[in-house]
Order: sequence, then structure tokens, then C-alpha cells
Amino acid sequence: MSDNPKNPTKRKKAVGRPKKYDIDENEVVKLASYGMTNIQIADFFGCSKQLITTNYCTFIAKGKLETISNLRQKQIEVALKGNVSMLIWLGKQWLGQSEKAEVQMNRPIEEVEYLEI
Repeated sequence: MSDNPKNPTKRKKAVGRPKKYDIDENEVVKLASYGMTNIQIADFFGCSKQLITTNYCTFIAKGKLETISNLRQKQIEVALKGNVSMLIWLGKQWLGQSEKAEVQMNRPIEEVEYLEI
């Protein structure tokens, strides 16, 4: 603004701390999607874990969600291509299926003979 003493104009001062780190939010999402921890992401950018945890938690959550979504998609693709064990696992996890063996008694318990050991 003007340095003229007859027309004093106040300069606006920046509020808060100056930005020390140039952290790209998309890069944080990408690193989190690779499974990196907050400490590893902080080391990558050369800052503290607290800075990453406090200021970039939504981007970290987005990256982790992308990974989970991609894994589920791949699991379903593999299962639908005929991977029986993956079909069984997904059935147990998502559909509540189980391998419970039912025991049927044909005789009353009083008629069961016990062996002496």
C-alpha cells in the first residue's frame, strides 16, 4: 500500500503462523492409500506426526477408504471367477453363513452307553 505519510494506509498483517510445509493433499491421499502410517507420511514430508494427524486426517481417511474399496472389489472379482475359498469367506463375512455341524440324536440320552476307559 502507500508509504505516504499524508495518506496513511494500514497494511494487513498475516494472521497465524506462516506455512512451513508444502504438503499436497492428493499426495497425502495417495500415501495413505498405500497403507502408510501417519508417522511414515510425516517422515515423507519432513514434518511432525501431529501436523499430519491434525490437519490432514480427512485426506488420510479418504486414502484408507480407497484401499478398502479396491480390496473389496478385487475380492469379489476373484470370487466370481470361481475361487471357492474366496466365495466361502465372503459368504461368512457378508452373508452370515457358517459351517456349523448339526448333531442329531436318534436315541434318548438315557439309552447311550458309555465306555469304561
